[in-house]
This record gives sequence, structure tokens and C-alpha cells, in this order.
Amino acid sequence: MVFELSDNFNRGARIKVIGVGGCGGNAVDTMILSGLEGVDFVTSNTDSQALISSLADFKVQLGSELTKGLGAGANPDVGRNAAIESREQLVEICSDADMIFIAAGMGGGTGTGGAPIVAEVARECGALVVGVVTKPFGFEGARKAAVAEEGLKNLKEVVDTVITIPNQRLLSIASKNTSLADAFKKADDVLFQAVKGISDVITVPGLVNVDFADVKTIMSEMGRALMGSGLAMGENRGLEAARQAISSPLLEDISIKGARGVLINVTGSSDLTLTDMNDASTLVHEEAHPDANIIIGAVIDETMGDEVRVTVIATGFGEAGEIPVSNSSSHIRTEAIGHDVAAGGNQVMNPNQNTLHPNQHTALNQAPGGIYNQESPVTHSRQQMPMAAAGGSMSPTAQLNFGDLGRNEKRGGVNGRDEDYYDTPTFLRKHAD
Repeated sequence: MVFELSDNFNRGARIKVIGVGGCGGNAVDTMILSGLEGVDFVTSNTDSQALISSLADFKVQLGSELTKGLGAGANPDVGRNAAIESREQLVEICSDADMIFIAAGMGGGTGTGGAPIVAEVARECGALVVGVVTKPFGFEGARKAAVAEEGLKNLKEVVDTVITIPNQRLLSIASKNTSLADAFKKADDVLFQAVKGISDVITVPGLVNVDFADVKTIMSEMGRALMGSGLAMGENRGLEAARQAISSPLLEDISIKGARGVLINVTGSSDLTLTDMNDASTLVHEEAHPDANIIIGAVIDETMGDEVRVTVIATGFGEAGEIPVSNSSSHIRTEAIGHDVAAGGNQVMNPNQNTLHPNQHTALNQAPGGIYNQESPVTHSRQQMPMAAAGGSMSPTAQLNFGDLGRNEKRGGVNGRDEDYYDTPTFLRKHAD
């Protein structure tokens, strides 16, 4: 009997990353510049200027009638209603995805209010939904912290798993001379490593298959998650990288101890050894629940040189039901990294636009009525998207320009802001919104 693959043969899980608001959009740009492969990028915002400058493949203007493209004014209710207004466009974006990451910053308007709506739509479309969000600095005030907690609470109710990075932890790893751009870049890099660690296991072909169903078992309806990434070299590099991963200073106050679902992704060059794998997995086994379902992926990436990176995603801390434990407690997968990136696409979604054209990457200018005109195609090759350096820092050409925030300032927002809103510095309002 002969089998032939048809043109519409399903070649694997489709993964999308949706950035909601300014912080989510910045995180998406960081992932694109870092060369993350195997996923589709979407940015959604109430601020039309932020959408124009985004590098994402697809773009959704939230609440074009409500906000007129001027932003949510740090009001979560406006962000929520804007996302509800654009629900049909969100359904079109989410309908063909198997797994969706929602990247957002809590404490502002669009991300705080809009992210739960985007996640709700994604769940209704049948996708596995993982939230990766940041919380505000302590100096931004108790009021903003309360708004962030309320937004996080709403998000937890509609996602399968949520990974939280408190921005306040950036102070513990930053020196007095660390620039604001570099500090926020560190938070974006944590979001990037979380998405990459999970997506690589699913999308990169392996000798021993670890499929999307395995990952879904680990992450479906599991509540809070711990995510960490470590990089090391030398004799005990696997052990040291794993130790860094499970004790990252940027993570929320939860420990891997007792986790019932764990995903481990070990990345190294072709000289990655069995000892590296054993050291990393043994440490995680010792810390996690004795009956934990552990998936291990080994990714071969020749750009790693003598270094090994270990990424750990741990779930099932007793908050949201018990995770089913499979007959085999561990799966080991060996993978190879591809280096070709297909040309990206650029698309703006709005209520007057029904068709997606992901194969055309364009610069965008806004015309009256909220419609975006496509002009002068822009091509992004892999060479134009430099990889992160060994320490996780980006080259100067790849860093996001947080310093030049003036060109993306909100142009009036919506009515209803109270005076306390203006007490927050503009650059912080911009990043959180």
C-alpha cells in the first residue's frame, strides 16, 4: 500500500505569539529580532502609531471606533472594551492556531484590559493558551500594582498557564549604571526564552518525537507556571545551567518543588553530551514532585559553541487540579536546528478588512477611517535579525529603542483620565500601556 501526502497535510502544531499593548508589542519585536522561528507573530494595540512601527507579521488595531487609534489612556476598562469591539478580528487571527502565547504588561490600559479578552477568544477557538506577562515596578505606586493584580486575576481565569515576571526583580540584577532600555530588555528576554523553550520542543523535528499533545498535557489548565533559563560553559555546564534556570531572580515567588508537570529544553552544539543531559534532568527531577510528568528536549544549535542553555517550564503547583501522570515519567528528544527563515508577512487587521495576506511585509501609513495603506515593501532576512549573544544581550542593532519614546507618545488618548494618571512618568505609562 502506498501513502501520499496531500497538499493540505497537517505538518504540525501552529503556534502564535500575540502581543497586547505596548509592553506586549515590545516583547514581540524582541522575539522577532532574536530570530525566533516556527511561530507566527501578531501585535494588537489601541495605539495606531505603535502598530505602524511594529515588526509583527499581523497587526490588529483594537477598538478603532472607541479609541480612534489614540490609545487606552491607562484605563483597563477602555482596553477591555476595545478588545471586545475587535472580537471578530481576533477570532480570525486565533481560529487556525493550536497554541497561543499572550504577551502583555499588567498595570496599564490595553495590556491589562485587553489581554484577558484576547485569551478568552483564543480559548474559545480551541487553542492552548499561555500568558507571559510582566508586573510593574514598586515605584510606580500602589494603585498601579492593584490594577496589575486585578488584570492578572482576570487573565488567570481564561488562560491554561500564566508565567509572571515582576519588573521589580530587575533591580536585583541591574547595576546602578544599567540603562532603562537594557533593564526592560532583560524582562523581554525572559519572555523570549519562555516562548522559545516551549516552541522549539514542538516545532523542531526530533529523532524521538515529543509532540504537541505531550506539551498540552503539561500545560493545559495548570494555573501558575515557573519559567527559568540558564546559560553555562565548562565541565559542569549542564548542571550549572539547570541550577540557574530553576533559581532565576526574575521569577515570581514560586519554587519548582512539588511541580507535577515539567518541560526541560537543553540547547547546545553538536558536542552536547549525555552527561550534560543527565546533570540537567537529574537536578530538575530531584526538585520536582516524585510523580511529575517530565518532558525533555535536546536541541542541537551550532551557534551555541561551548555553551549549554537549559530552559525549564514547571506547572502543576496544586492550584488548578492534578495533572495526569503518564506511564512514562520522562521523554527524551534530540532535535536539530534549521537556519532558514521564510520571509515574514505584515498585515493590519481592522473592521473594514477581511482578508489576511501574510506573505507581504510592508511599511504602513494610516489613512482616514482607520484603514492602513500598504507602501514600499520591506524585506527582513535572517541576517537582519541578529541572534542574542551568549549572555542573552542583543547587539546594538537588535536592541529596541526604548530611549526614543517620544515618537510613539500617545496623542491624547481617551477622555476620563483622572489626575493620578499623569503622576506616572510618560516613559513608564508608555511601556505599561
